[in-house]
Amino acid sequence: MAGHEFTGQVLVAEDSPTNQMLVKLLLERMGFEVTIVENGCQAVQKALAGNFDLILMDIQMPNMNGLEATRALRQEEFATPIIALTANAMKGDREKCLQAGCDDYLPKPIDVKQLTEIIRSHIPASCVAASETADTNNA
Repeated sequence: MAGHEFTGQVLVAEDSPTNQMLVKLLLERMGFEVTIVENGCQAVQKALAGNFDLILMDIQMPNMNGLEATRALRQEEFATPIIALTANAMKGDREKCLQAGCDDYLPKPIDVKQLTEIIRSHIPASCVAASETADTNNA
């Protein structure tokens, strides 16, 4: 894995310090700039105030869980892709996440290959690092 595959800004909503470090490291290795928040309330505030290309949203967090945060963002017509992260990989969980407004679902522990595939399918084309073309349209 020489070079970064992606560029852009990712917001990670995750309450576990260990998972925060792991996800941040994985995403930074892929080429992303990462912002971490530790609950759903912070995720909603940061997402609405920032300019993120993707959000990774833990489902079980204090104060406001990931499903509530996703619903709140979608009510504000927030269109950025949101990927649910959950350790509760039980039947029906994926559907609950999608019904809440998540674009996709990734069970924990995170599989790097699966994470990369999901990111690739949801990230804007402008965030896929081109080897020779550095096309940045910030209009």
